Amino acid sequence: MDRKSNKSRVDIYAKITDRIVADLEKGVRPWVKPWSVANTTGRITRPLRHNGLPYQGINTLLLWSEAVARGFVSPVWMTFKQSAELGGQVRKGETGSMVVYASRFTRTETDAHGEEVERGIPFLKAYTVFCADQIEGLPAHYYAAPEPAADPVQRIEHADRFFDNTGAVVRYGGDKAYYCPSTDHVQLPSPEVFRDMASFVATRAHETLHWTSAHHRLNRDLSRYHKDRTDRAREELLVELGAAMLCADLDIVPELEPRPDHAAYIQGWASLLGSDKRAIFQAAAHAQRAVSYLHEFQPQAEELASAA
Repeated sequence: MDRKSNKSRVDIYAKITDRIVADLEKGVRPWVKPWSVANTTGRITRPLRHNGLPYQGINTLLLWSEAVARGFVSPVWMTFKQSAELGGQVRKGETGSMVVYASRFTRTETDAHGEEVERGIPFLKAYTVFCADQIEGLPAHYYAAPEPAADPVQRIEHADRFFDNTGAVVRYGGDKAYYCPSTDHVQLPSPEVFRDMASFVATRAHETLHWTSAHHRLNRDLSRYHKDRTDRAREELLVELGAAMLCADLDIVPELEPRPDHAAYIQGWASLLGSDKRAIFQAAAHAQRAVSYLHEFQPQAEELASAA
């Protein structure tokens, strides 16, 4: 039973990883796919649960990919049972999409000294959801077209406030964007040199996510970033995923024109994921943690905490 269960978990990791690697081998970053069809809806959002809460981590990528591949417009997803509880009916012949749930259970084992110890065992469970576009009879708001995007200037100003609230020190100048751990600052070219302000925001998001790695923040070890291709690939994958999530949260459509370093990064990511079937799950989880960390600096987060 345990062996079968373990094989099932491995198959889930492999199935999802292989799908992402297939995209990377075509030169496509699957986490930016939604922006390639942004003009069909006017905006991008996180995939949402039936109760309006956004999906997190790897499920964001999975459902974005499904929505693009199958032409879904509604961002809302739910299980068969949830649709029935809301008065809906999944149309005959529709196939669902896989999302996953990660948790852990405790098992008692005997250690080398003959003493019983409790060990936490992580597990991954897959389940099926359907897009509201596949369901009839739901309340009308589940089918509503996405609200028009806010004025571009308002969105940029909102994004600027978001990053300013984090307290990350930003210095402007030069032609390179990077985070410098020794001085704990983000270096960015002047905003005027970017193709558009959405590109500037996406770059600022990327480098601010590197900023979260500091030992007194989320403590991601970047000591081998410049020496080890695998370590560099893991960190860059993490911030790429996080930047896509942040752009969706901030209602920013980033520039899709590939940067000079993307070809090398894509090759590195394909190699990393091909050798480690859990790498994309770990990267998505750490990306979600970094994005959530930046959200904690926002005034509305403080208001919610004080009201709790």
